[in-house]
Amino acid sequence: MTKFGWAILAVIVLAALAFGSMLSFGPSEQSTVARVKARIEPSTPRGTALMLPVVGVQPTQLVDTWGQSRGGGARHHQAIDIMAAGGTPVVAAAPGTIEKLFESEAGGTTLYVRSPDRGWTYYYAHLAGYAPGVREGKPVRVGETLGFVGDTGNAGPGNTHLHFAIARMRAGEKWWQGEPVNPYPLLAGGRPPR
Repeated sequence: MTKFGWAILAVIVLAALAFGSMLSFGPSEQSTVARVKARIEPSTPRGTALMLPVVGVQPTQLVDTWGQSRGGGARHHQAIDIMAAGGTPVVAAAPGTIEKLFESEAGGTTLYVRSPDRGWTYYYAHLAGYAPGVREGKPVRVGETLGFVGDTGNAGPGNTHLHFAIARMRAGEKWWQGEPVNPYPLLAGGRPPR
């Protein structure tokens, strides 16, 4: 066979291999689209029940306060308020790392936990105080005590509750940024993730 013949044969073989790689010969565990999507999107808590972050509160006691008017209609509530007695332990709803301890006028004593894949932030506000050993950079497990229910910030004296928020994070976003997600459906599931 001539060099030209070998070149044509090589092109035919390469074309056949390229075409064959596009075919599917039976069910695959994960489609190409799903594999690509999994690489570019952070894991999501959607469909995963979170642990209720206030000890002793049952899912049936929750009220969906997402979207309620606040500040005389100036803003909408982008969290859930979980009512409980002052001093009740507040625990990690999901695993992660404590990214920020922060005192704010609105949230009072607050704490931000970032998920292991950095795709989510869990925000705990109006705390009476932090649990012993809580510090920025500390890894936390589901159910680990972070602090205690309080009425700091703009909660109002005696209005003890945990303001709990979730935000979907994009690469490079800081602890206070992100796209708010309603935590109510995730908490109403009632079981901690495994």
